[in-house]
Amino acid sequence: MEQNKKFKLVTSKKTRYLLPNILTLGGVCLGISSIKFSIDGNFGLAVTLILFAAILDALDGRIARLINGTSEFGKELDSLTDFVSFGIAPVLILYFWNLNTYGKLGWAIALIYSVCCVLRLARFNLTKIDAQQEWKYNFFEGIPSPVGGLLILMPLIYDLANLNFNFNLEATTPFLTILIALLLVSKIPTLSFKKISISSKTTIFLLLSAGLIFIALLFYTFEALLIFGVVYMLSIPASIFIYKSQQKKNIFKISDEDHEDIL
Repeated sequence: MEQNKKFKLVTSKKTRYLLPNILTLGGVCLGISSIKFSIDGNFGLAVTLILFAAILDALDGRIARLINGTSEFGKELDSLTDFVSFGIAPVLILYFWNLNTYGKLGWAIALIYSVCCVLRLARFNLTKIDAQQEWKYNFFEGIPSPVGGLLILMPLIYDLANLNFNFNLEATTPFLTILIALLLVSKIPTLSFKKISISSKTTIFLLLSAGLIFIALLFYTFEALLIFGVVYMLSIPASIFIYKSQQKKNIFKISDEDHEDIL
């Protein structure tokens, strides 16, 4: 009842299901378009479209849950879109920019990344979390595909940023692509912010932060993406530590409950 009162603007059931799926389809259009622009040699625009696709991917699920518009169709459509926009498009952009210089090896690396991405998405769709382990909703297994799609583009983004550092990141492209592919299918826990509740006290701070990030992406797109990539990779050890801590707390909690049942 409370949810219906809160969102009177979206009263039609058809609209509730349609709106998130339109955003999802927008993401796949951006992903396919990025391939076209990379073929044309417009790598800056291609990377920007992948960024927009990632933003839409972050929004469609949240909007669906917000307006009670989730569906099995939307879930499957989202996975297919993720594979196109983050499992195929980014690695093809990378192939047309650099990996093609490695011949058959470069194509093999592109295929390895795409295969790892589709395996990661299939595993995600089949993942079921026990009611006693709801804290696991705060984590992904491996890095999510939108993040992976952006991370493999870091050498290209570094090149587009035109930073005057005496460092050839382009040479790391094959190795970074394989590393990110392995992280996609790994069981390394990484933070997920899907289930985090926001208090009214932190809303203003969050909006200000979102505004600053938007301005940074608007005026310093590639530099901001580079910072994101570095910060995300550095956050992985912290994610593992937080996961281990919560896992330990949950084990103690379950053992205490079992002890009470015995008594």
